[in-house]
Parts: sequence; C-alpha cells; structure tokens
Amino acid sequence: MRSYGEKMKFLTDGMLGKLTRWLRMLGQDVEYTDSMADKTLILKAKKTSRILLTRDLQLFQRAIARGVEAFLIEGIDEAENLASLAKRFKFKLQITLKTSRCSKCNTQIQSVRKDSVIDKIPEKTSTYYNEFWECPNCKQVYWQGAHWERIEETLRDARKALKT
Repeated sequence: MRSYGEKMKFLTDGMLGKLTRWLRMLGQDVEYTDSMADKTLILKAKKTSRILLTRDLQLFQRAIARGVEAFLIEGIDEAENLASLAKRFKFKLQITLKTSRCSKCNTQIQSVRKDSVIDKIPEKTSTYYNEFWECPNCKQVYWQGAHWERIEETLRDARKALKT
C-alpha cells in the first residue's frame, strides 16, 4: 500500500495533456506521450515502473492484463479527474511550489530572484509580482499571476468532489 503523500510516477497518453500539466503542478512526476502506440505505452509503463493513466478503456484493459498498474480517467472535468486520482493515489490537492514540476518538461522548478528572470517576463508582471520560479531545464518562468485564482478554484472544486 502506498503511503499518504508519496510521489507517484505516471505515464499519460495523448488524450491527457491538460491533466498532465495539473499533476505536474501538484508535484507528481508525469511523463507525457502524445504519439505512442498502445503496445509501446504499456511496455514503457512496465519498464519505467510508471502508472499508466488513460481515457482509453481498451488500452486500460490491455495494460491491466499485462500486469501494468493503470488508472482509467473517466471524469467530466479536471476537478473531477484530480479528485479521483487523489483519492486512488493518496496525494494532496494543493500546490506546493517547493515540489511543483514544470508543466512543460516535468523538471522540478526552483525559486529564483526577480532580477534573474526580468528579461523573460512581461514588464507589467515585474511591476505586480515579486516571487518567481524557473525550470532549470527548459527555462520556463512561473509566477502566481491573475490565472492563480482559476487554478485555486479548480483545486477547491476537486477537494469538494473528493469529500463526496
């Protein structure tokens, strides 16, 4: 049995790009593949000890039949999907920027000084925000901007769904 808060290693198929980004923000290690044959996905999940996440019922059934841990995504929105994953794999629906991963490349992001990213962010952003994080791999810069309220709202909805 997994311990609460244990970081999972997931593999998502091409239908789950948005969910992949959410899981990475939540600190989960998620490898995304957008153009891999089902057989190859199953082999990759098995070889890398990753849990296969998919919306494809046939792929899910084949993975299980081959001894690969898999989870069928059936929710109607991201909040519902996040709630079902958090329930099954016992992780918190809360973003902790110390453990968040880059939504683009899956590398753990790092806190950086504003002056080190000033040339990579919009001028207005530098006026209104002081805390920034950067991916050491792809150099994507993050901050808790205007979109943050929508992110928090989705997570609140997911936590509510988790309780029902």
